[in-house]
Amino acid sequence: MTLISEAPCPCGSQNFYKECCKAYIEKNKKAPTAETLMRSRYTAYVLQNSEYLLKTWYPKKRPPAIDFSKESAEWLRLEIISVQKGGIKDQRGLVEFQACYRIEDKEYVMKEISRFKRERGAWFYLDGNVKSISANNGSTNQGLNAPCSCGSGKKFKRCCGKKQS
Repeated sequence: MTLISEAPCPCGSQNFYKECCKAYIEKNKKAPTAETLMRSRYTAYVLQNSEYLLKTWYPKKRPPAIDFSKESAEWLRLEIISVQKGGIKDQRGLVEFQACYRIEDKEYVMKEISRFKRERGAWFYLDGNVKSISANNGSTNQGLNAPCSCGSGKKFKRCCGKKQS
């Protein structure tokens, strides 16, 4: 999958892809913070860019390969919940996030806390602790006008329940 430079960046920054994650994913620019790396890695998942994901994974923890051939998730939205450390002067950081995705017309929300480490001026993903994965298919008792379970504060129909064109 490729993104048009003028398309909104999938990371949720409200910027165009060309002004956001493209510099990290396509031009080898180093992410200045753990949160920036988290956002660019999410975008790489959307793009199924295993090369970038492996490059930004801490070498001692990185898997030998990432195979997207059986991937069926359609990533819909990322929301950063909290960030602990992970700034320009830090060596470690935690980013708590939730990601909405769809598989076979069922909506899901995954909440995770990811750990990051900086070495030689570059941030790397260490690992993550998935806190929860919950289904939300729009046909539950809560209805389309209920608050979205991803925690955005929006109605489900305006967030993770929004039909993608």
